[in-house]
Amino acid sequence: MQGMAASSREIAPGREQLMRLNNKIIKILKPYYVDYIGFADIEPYQNDLIRYGGDIVNNYKSAISIGIAIPDSIVDHLPRRNDMNISCEYKTHGYDIINHRLNFIASMLSSYLNQNNHRTLPIAAAARTDEENAIPTVSHKMIAHIAGLGWIGKNCLLVTKKHGPRVRFISILTDAPLKTIDNPLVQQCNECDECLKACPVKAIKGKNYIMGEAREERFDFIKCQNYFDELKENRKYAACGMCLYACPYGK
Repeated sequence: MQGMAASSREIAPGREQLMRLNNKIIKILKPYYVDYIGFADIEPYQNDLIRYGGDIVNNYKSAISIGIAIPDSIVDHLPRRNDMNISCEYKTHGYDIINHRLNFIASMLSSYLNQNNHRTLPIAAAARTDEENAIPTVSHKMIAHIAGLGWIGKNCLLVTKKHGPRVRFISILTDAPLKTIDNPLVQQCNECDECLKACPVKAIKGKNYIMGEAREERFDFIKCQNYFDELKENRKYAACGMCLYACPYGK
């Protein structure tokens, strides 16, 4: 029996076996009311991942992308974000609590995979390892994009067909044998420039995303950050989010 078990581990798992684990993960996540689950083949992107995340993100074949939509009842009021009630709801229930939920889900799912002898690296939902340039260990939108959940829009956010950019994501890197894809959706912003017109400081330049192109080609992060810092100086709850509100795919 031991010999048979050893030899079976050397054989690459078939499609049916891969789908079994995918379906198990989907079943595990169902009680947590997530809106998006994707399985990405990240091997072709190892160099990009290591460039920002370093050695800790190396040697993972796959990634799981999990997303939770922000309630429309919050985002739809963002044009009146100077109202403290609206900015408080957006900061609390549109950002902080969803990020906490995503972090818990990623930790829980990682433990399940670890107990089944698979390595995992859950990436924090909103943590930036490079605060000055707002760069995380791994880009959640990149993982979600590779997993086919949406495209990276002119607003530099992951845009889904159903909820537009009104979704927060988290990622888990793993060596688990998953049925993955490497099939990013083609951008569908085309000639739309609603996010560009809505941005209070014109940080969005209106250029479509090109894989591997520097963020600065499409988005002036310094303008965005300075504006947000000014907001935080004047009120307890600072909120903008106009690029989420304005996207036609979210409305």
